[in-house]
Amino acid sequence: MAKLVWDQTGERRYETGVNHAVMAVQDDKGVYGVSVPWNGVTKVTESPEGGEETALYADNLKYLSLYSAENLKGTIEAYTYPDEFMECDGSAEPAPGVVVYQQDRKPFGLVYSTAIGNDTVGSSFGEKIHIIYGVRVSPSERAYETVNESPAAITFSWAFSSTAVDMGEGLKPSALITIDTTTAPADKVKALKELLYGSEVEEAAFPTPAEVLALMGEVTPAP
Repeated sequence: MAKLVWDQTGERRYETGVNHAVMAVQDDKGVYGVSVPWNGVTKVTESPEGGEETALYADNLKYLSLYSAENLKGTIEAYTYPDEFMECDGSAEPAPGVVVYQQDRKPFGLVYSTAIGNDTVGSSFGEKIHIIYGVRVSPSERAYETVNESPAAITFSWAFSSTAVDMGEGLKPSALITIDTTTAPADKVKALKELLYGSEVEEAAFPTPAEVLALMGEVTPAP
């Protein structure tokens, strides 16, 4: 038997940063439209909830435990947002430069990446790609203040919830898929990035879970 060893060279990993944010509006039929870059994203917080235990007792003993369904909520913080996000934030533009608020909010899909680092190569060791489905944001507070000796750009913040979708046979519905590029095959990661971010010959697209799993594994997407 081998003795456990901690903090070996190359195994001191960490996760940091947020970049390469992408969003795609979802239509009434659940189909995602054209993906667009979301510049200026500074923070994404994933806050799962649920999974809480309900203990059942019989014969004066704990008989079994039931657990509530899990949901993914969180917050998005950014300095700006793409025009396509306006209808997801309850805005409409009936005429050029004219914006009307408090409209219906459309769901959207969100992609962003975080850097994976270690003690030998730093934060360029790899990355984790996050894909979130069925995202809806709530009305957010916007604070405008005068310019002073410590100027700062306005930071927008949105609380979001998500709707779990079918992940395929043998998997429970979920709203989140992540891909770790340090363990996933490099050729499949390259193909996924070309799908998510586009290429010289293909337009960027927001993939379904079936398409992601088929691309990254050996699963055949349902017709």
